[in-house]
Amino acid sequence: MTRLDAGSDVTDEVADDAASRDCRPGPRAILLEARDVPLGGLRAMTVRRALPQRALPTIGAWCFVDRFGPQVTTMTVDSHPHTGLQTVTWPLTGEARHRDSLGSHVVLQPGALNLMTAGHGIAHTEHSVTPDSLLDAIQLWVALPEQTRHGDAAFETHPALPQLTLPGDGSDAHVTVVLGELAGVRSPATVHTPIVGAQVELPPGAAVPLPLDSAWEHGILHIDGDVEVIDHDGTPLGSPRDSAILYLGTDRSAVTLRTVDGARVFVLGGEPFPDDLVMWWNFVGRSHDEIAEARAGWESHDERFGIVPEAHGVRIPAPPLPAVRLTPRRRRALD
Repeated sequence: MTRLDAGSDVTDEVADDAASRDCRPGPRAILLEARDVPLGGLRAMTVRRALPQRALPTIGAWCFVDRFGPQVTTMTVDSHPHTGLQTVTWPLTGEARHRDSLGSHVVLQPGALNLMTAGHGIAHTEHSVTPDSLLDAIQLWVALPEQTRHGDAAFETHPALPQLTLPGDGSDAHVTVVLGELAGVRSPATVHTPIVGAQVELPPGAAVPLPLDSAWEHGILHIDGDVEVIDHDGTPLGSPRDSAILYLGTDRSAVTLRTVDGARVFVLGGEPFPDDLVMWWNFVGRSHDEIAEARAGWESHDERFGIVPEAHGVRIPAPPLPAVRLTPRRRRALD
């Protein structure tokens, strides 16, 4: 449940025409479709990638969203590096074993959170607990701000996360606050920017107001079921499907989530991220030279990444850099 493809999200991504129309501050209703990304290799896995988009590289500090599964597979992700980000692993079905160069060894199950802070550099592995098992998860990255992205690596796991109930019309919604804060309830996980990540479970027939911080931008990520997002005045804003994100922009204090047969969604939000990012492979930086340095360090076994003891020296090699210089992805607004 990590990035294995060799492409760069700053040089080769196909533009999303809907998002390109307008990603300026203010309330928006833009459907960000997820696209299939084949990861290749012996696993031949395919993920659904909803973020980044060409016109919208981040939602708050969230800079990467993959949906892995549901599929029957044996996950075998050997030792690989990260810099400049936090990985948020949110399993929906199945178990995965995490090991890293800090010595962490955790079996992650649905309802629990693994949060790995890469800082200046870390390496880790992810493997299925049971071969040929049903796995489904969301893998998300959070970009670290300037003051912490060169700091020490860290890992934490939270087997129990805070819950809250959102009263609705007829039925209530059950919310798990995974990261940051929603409706005054805060996750114990370490964050470095104002942010929210929360799973909302809607029972059949529910229509539930979802409170939002109007100074932040938000998106609603579809997990399963049917959901319609409605504005405060009753205007339908959209119905994300198939791991898509409905981008809501800023300046909204609430929306209503409505379902017929029941649904799960993941709320992404936060203070708009101030920096332009260069993202390539498993690195998040600010310049081509910084990414090239990280790649060279991984290939030369630089001690900044450490060693995963149980990996027995097996590592995923860094792909070649593209023939062009990597440039920061910036938001676009086409009037």
